[in-house]
Amino acid sequence: MVRWGKQQGSIYLADQKLPITVPRVRDMAVHHQHEIPLVTYAQLQTPRSQDVGLFRRVLGGISCREYEAAAEAVPEAFGLAKSSVSRRFIRSSAKSLRQLQERRHDDREWLVLLLDGKTFASDQLVIALGAKTTGEKRILGVVQTATENRRVCAAFLRELEERGFRRPKGSRLLIVLDGAKGLRAAVRDVFGDDAPVQRCQWHKRENVVSYLAKNEQPTWRRKLQAAYAHSSYADAKRALERLVRELAVVNESAARSLEEGLEETLTLRRLGVFPEMGTSFKTTNLIESVMALVEAKTGRVGRWKTSDQKLRWCAATLWMVEKQFRCVRGCDKLHLLQRALATNINAVNTSATARRVAA
Repeated sequence: MVRWGKQQGSIYLADQKLPITVPRVRDMAVHHQHEIPLVTYAQLQTPRSQDVGLFRRVLGGISCREYEAAAEAVPEAFGLAKSSVSRRFIRSSAKSLRQLQERRHDDREWLVLLLDGKTFASDQLVIALGAKTTGEKRILGVVQTATENRRVCAAFLRELEERGFRRPKGSRLLIVLDGAKGLRAAVRDVFGDDAPVQRCQWHKRENVVSYLAKNEQPTWRRKLQAAYAHSSYADAKRALERLVRELAVVNESAARSLEEGLEETLTLRRLGVFPEMGTSFKTTNLIESVMALVEAKTGRVGRWKTSDQKLRWCAATLWMVEKQFRCVRGCDKLHLLQRALATNINAVNTSATARRVAA
């Protein structure tokens, strides 16, 4: 092998493209002389960790248009123009979306599934978040659909099962959702009529007061909050049923809204674990807080062009937010929830057997 002149080339220094002079090498020992590729040079032509640095900076707040001025550390660097940065971000965010859509979930036992429909860039998304028996949280998936679309939501849940989402052996899965009819019907289709569902108390309260005049809403919020503050199932149910009767005099529609699904807003109390698990699972706040972080990072996008762009940004941000997750509050008490769910499944099975015998 001998040196064979030189040529202009470029390498990546971290995330920035830097021009250099590259030596050429030829193999003279064979009859047909040919160029010898330089392994080190080839390695340096790939951006660091598949554009991870650029990806983090764009999600962190630097726009593609301003990236060159904000990120350039080497005066001779090039390739930081808006179009180049945009292509690299598309490549990285598409990878994040693919990872989120294909990730397996059979590496853990899951105890709680939280579902909520959220508005993102004028579209409706349903986000699934899982809590493991150890208290760790994970984004399970996201689908672009209205929460009233029963068929799409059911397909989404079955797809999670195909990727290994399973309940603990000998126990049941607690499902926390916002109360949307299509989402509730999808849960029934996939997990059965007897799946323990905890309806979000915050959504229930806001749905009820939305029927009332604005000057009456603060009073009824306080009344509903006081009723839901009871730790025992019997006391909370009595207080809520009393409010149903009071509301019937004030506003029949509000009374019917409170009555609908009332039992499911008390599931944690019926299981006897509200004092330990109520903070974490009486509402869908775990997903609400995730979406607040997502919106903080994506709110500066002024114009959304395609559905693919929205999903890529959402998935990329969810992927980064997940790295900040902590265990759910009361994770050291999750064994009580698991035991209660196991007892509940035994009671359900016993009741079903009794009904079959009676029939």
